[in-house]
Amino acid sequence: MNVLYEETGSFKVAAVLTEHDASLHVEAPHGKRAKIKSANVLLRFDDARLDTFLDRAEAIAQEIDTDFLWEACGEPEFAFLDLAREYHGRAPGPLEAAGILLKLHAAPMYFHRKGKGRFKAAPPDTLKAALAGLERKRQQHVQIEAWVDELKGCALPEAIRALLPQLLYRPDRNRAETKALEQACAELGLSPARLLERCGALPSTHDYHLGRFLFEHYPKGTGFPEFAPPTAPTDLPIASVAAFSLDDATTTEIDDAFSVTRREDGCMRIGVHIAAPGLGFAPGTEIDRIARERLSTAYMPGTKITMLPPAVVDRFSLTENGPRAAVSLYIDVDPSSLVARGEETRIERVPIAANLRHHEVDLLNDALAEGRPATGVPFAAELEFLHRFALVLQAGRGKTGSQVDRTEYSFYVEGDRVTITERKRGSPLDKLVAELMILVNRSWGKVLDDRGVAAIYRAQGDGKVRMTTVAAEHQGLGVSHYAWSSSPLRRYVDLVNQWQLLACLRGEPPPFGRKSAELLAVVRDFEVTYAALDEFQRQMEQYWCLRWLIQEGVTVSGAEVIRENLVKLAHLPLYVRVPSLPELPPGTPVEVEVVNVDLIDTHVRCVYKRPQEKREVA
Repeated sequence: MNVLYEETGSFKVAAVLTEHDASLHVEAPHGKRAKIKSANVLLRFDDARLDTFLDRAEAIAQEIDTDFLWEACGEPEFAFLDLAREYHGRAPGPLEAAGILLKLHAAPMYFHRKGKGRFKAAPPDTLKAALAGLERKRQQHVQIEAWVDELKGCALPEAIRALLPQLLYRPDRNRAETKALEQACAELGLSPARLLERCGALPSTHDYHLGRFLFEHYPKGTGFPEFAPPTAPTDLPIASVAAFSLDDATTTEIDDAFSVTRREDGCMRIGVHIAAPGLGFAPGTEIDRIARERLSTAYMPGTKITMLPPAVVDRFSLTENGPRAAVSLYIDVDPSSLVARGEETRIERVPIAANLRHHEVDLLNDALAEGRPATGVPFAAELEFLHRFALVLQAGRGKTGSQVDRTEYSFYVEGDRVTITERKRGSPLDKLVAELMILVNRSWGKVLDDRGVAAIYRAQGDGKVRMTTVAAEHQGLGVSHYAWSSSPLRRYVDLVNQWQLLACLRGEPPPFGRKSAELLAVVRDFEVTYAALDEFQRQMEQYWCLRWLIQEGVTVSGAEVIRENLVKLAHLPLYVRVPSLPELPPGTPVEVEVVNVDLIDTHVRCVYKRPQEKREVA
C-alpha cells in the first residue's frame, strides 16, 4: 500500500510499512523512512512505479484546463476526490485523482484552500481582480526587460530619465523603474551612478554629488519664495567711528567689522560691530520662516547657498560706503597696559569705511609677527593695536601663542578649473579676528545670562562640545559663557541670540522664554543641519582635490605619513590610505604614485614609491 500525503505545504508519496491509529511508518522512494500523521494522508493507492508517480500525475495536471475546472466545481466547498469523480464522470484512478489535486494546488487564485484536500472556488469578482493583477505584473515584467535591454545598450529610457534624482539618491524599490535599473546594474556589474553616466544621464560628476546634497537638504530647490523685503532702520544713532571689516575675497555676507578711536580721556575705544538683520524682521515672519528652514548658509568650493535671501543680505551686510545697522560692543582699553576699563553695547548705525580682504593686508602678518611697522597697508595702525589687544585677550583665557598652527586651504573654482591655496591659520590677523569674536560671544552670552534672558550657548566639558540653552563653561576656549552671536547673516542660532539680545537691550520681553519648546527645537535642528552641511563641505573639498590631481596631471605626489598606512598628500587637504606603505613613523615624508582617481566614488588609489627628503614636503 502507498500513500500520497501533505507535508510542509508540498505533496509526497511513500510506501506504508506499518500503520497505527493516528500515524503511519512509511518509506520514501529514495529509501528514507519517516513517521507521518494519518490526518495528512490524502490518497491511498497501489502503484509499482512509486518513484515516478508524482511526475506522471503532474503531466496529467498540465493537460487540465484551469478555467474549465473552475467553472465545473461550483460555489460550495468541495474535496478534490469529489471534483475528480465529477470531472472524469466516474471513479478516478489514483493518477487522475492526484492530477486534479496538483492542479487545484497550483492555481491558488482560482481555488482557495479550506483544509487538507479541500477547496472552494474563488468568487468571480475576486478571480477577475486577481487575474488583472497578474496581467499587470506580466506587462510590468515585459516593460522592465525592455528597459533593461535599453540600459545595457547605453540608452536611457524616458521613464527612467523622469525619475533620475529619485533613482540616484532615494530609490523606491517597489517601482518598476528602480527594478529595471538595479537589474541592469547587476547584469553589467556597475553601480547606478556609473551606468547612468554611461547612458549620458549625468551632466558631470560634480552635478552628481551636488545633486545628492540638494535632493536631501533642498527638496524645494535653492530659490527663495516671494516675501516683502525688510527695511533697515534709519532712525538709529550714527556711530562716530570709521569701521572696517576683514574677510576672504569671496565673502559677501559680512557679519562683523571693527573700529578703533581715541577717547578724550586718552583711552582707546575698540568697537566690534555685528550686522543686525534682527532689526529688520522678527520671529514668525516670512523671512524668519525661510531662515528657520535653512538654519545656516551652506558652503562648498565655488559657490554657496545662503541662509537669507540676497535682498536681505544686501540690506544688512556690513558693506562699505555707508552706515549700516549693527549691534556694537565697545571696549575701552588703556593704551599702555591694554587693560579693559569697561564695556558697553549699543544698537546703532555704523559707517563702514572699507571692506578689507586678506590679500590686501597679508603684508601686515609678517610685520606683526616680527614686531615692526608695516607700510602701505590700510588701517595698519588700528590693526596693530587690535592685534596687541588680542594677545592680551588670549592670555586672559589661559591660552598662549605656542599652539601649533594648522594649514588652511582655500578653494577657488572658475568653470572647470580649481585653484587651491594654502595659508597658515593662526596668523596675527586671524588671531585678531578670532579673539574679538570670542570676546563678543562671551560678553553677550554673559549679558543674557545675567539678565535671565534665554539664549543658545556652545559649551564644552570633558572634551565634548554641545549646544545648550543653559549657560555653561566652554573649557576649550577658556570662557565662562559662549553664545554664538557674531554671524547672524549666516547662522540661525546667532540670529536667535541677536533677537534675544535686542529685546534685552531695549527692555522688552524676549521672543523666546527659557523653557521655550521652539528654542529647544532650534538647538536640535541646527546641530543636525550644521553637521550635515559641514560634512558636505568636506566631501566637496575632497572632490575638488581629486579634480585638481587630474587637472594638474599629477602622477607622483609628495606626502606625509599620518599613521599606519594613512598619508596626507602635499599641498592638499587630502588624506589617502596607501596599503603598500611600509611601516614608517608619523611625519615621515614619502612619495606616492597616483594610480587611479575616481570622481564618482571620490576615491584616489595610490601606491608607495620611495622616501622623500623632508624639505620637499610643504
